[in-house]
Amino acid sequence: MNRAFSRKKDKTWMHTPEALSKHYIPYNAKFLGSTEVEQPKGTEVVRDAVRKLKFARHIKKSEGQKIPKVELQISIYGVKILEPKTKEVQHNCQLHRISFCADDKTDKRIFTFICKDSESNKHLCYVFDSEKCAEEITLTIGQAFDLAYRKFLESGGKDVETRKQIAGLQKRIQDLETENMELKNRVQDLESQLRITQVSTSPAGSVTPKSPSTDIFDMIPFSPISHPSSTPTRNGTQPPPIPSRSTEIKRDLFGAEPFDPFNCGAGDFPPDIQSKLDEMQRQRWRGSKWD
Repeated sequence: MNRAFSRKKDKTWMHTPEALSKHYIPYNAKFLGSTEVEQPKGTEVVRDAVRKLKFARHIKKSEGQKIPKVELQISIYGVKILEPKTKEVQHNCQLHRISFCADDKTDKRIFTFICKDSESNKHLCYVFDSEKCAEEITLTIGQAFDLAYRKFLESGGKDVETRKQIAGLQKRIQDLETENMELKNRVQDLESQLRITQVSTSPAGSVTPKSPSTDIFDMIPFSPISHPSSTPTRNGTQPPPIPSRSTEIKRDLFGAEPFDPFNCGAGDFPPDIQSKLDEMQRQRWRGSKWD
């Protein structure tokens, strides 16, 4: 299999064009990091970057830090660097911004590429460590370049502009997702702090007394079995005391006692009426006796 980067008609690549144009080729590798370089390409440029990042990685390794693992997704649109478990995109290197790609001939596990950052416009060299696939990953990126160049010629340059717009939208979506995740974590932290504050301010075992419900006139509903209570009403005033039952004779609104013909004294009525009342009184007494 010819693995040269030159564009020859009889050249055979490792993957089908559909795999790179409609999907992507995934690889797993260790990410040593990225560093700024002065030139967009060159073997010596990437060699210095590799030496610099290897030295920094040895220092971190001596401190107990491990080299992070990443997933690479290679397509004609670029190289995405993701966290393997969460699939969170850490870096999205668009293909038209990648200016150089090579594997280290002295260390077969190392491969690199240089990409121009979309925000700072600085050239960054990304360095990876893959024990078995370093050369294969480099060739896959080369094949993606070859297919992208062919599509560029077929579309007359319009496809490149479309890819730039799509890449810009993808980056915007990625930024919004990151911001949304940060806001969710912030809300969760605030809710946790609120719960802790409520628990710390309320005394243990205390029960808030439940006030009786009142009607629309701010009165406590009457219950025949309830005892008089000194619970204040909602407006803070004490309810009126319940009047006690009295054995005194009730009077009407004019102050007069209720009329009882049998309790009236003699001489209050004419003789004929008085005699009838006496007869009715005797009959009433006989009836109560027989009962």
